[in-house]
Amino acid sequence: MERSLVLVKPDAMQRGLASTIISRFEEVGLKLIALKMLHMDRTLAGRHYAIHKDKPFFENLITYITSSPIVAAVFEGENAVEVIRKTMGVTDPSRAETGTIRGDYGLDIERNSTHGSDSKENADGEIRLFFDESEIFA
Repeated sequence: MERSLVLVKPDAMQRGLASTIISRFEEVGLKLIALKMLHMDRTLAGRHYAIHKDKPFFENLITYITSSPIVAAVFEGENAVEVIRKTMGVTDPSRAETGTIRGDYGLDIERNSTHGSDSKENADGEIRLFFDESEIFA
């Protein structure tokens, strides 16, 4: 079974969409195996977005993701990364299909309601950033 990290981002949290978003992943057959609410600090945000460190939008990402509490979750299932990416829709909500999370709830390319790991390798690393093994209930 594959695992992947999902974050419910500040814009979705501010609109009370956490349970709606989590439910979408359960509805497509994924199993929720870890869940926590946290206020990400700049250090964790910098580690999470390290791949974007040299890009001009990096500071905006850090400011946004640390602006309010988020929900971090781990889902497990067959092809979890791919299923989550499909369920979320493309990064830019204006291009995301209706029926996807970003298509239905995303506001713009930065405030697109959710994050999901983009590969199994990245999922493993991202899960370790947010969860100890003792916090995962498979």
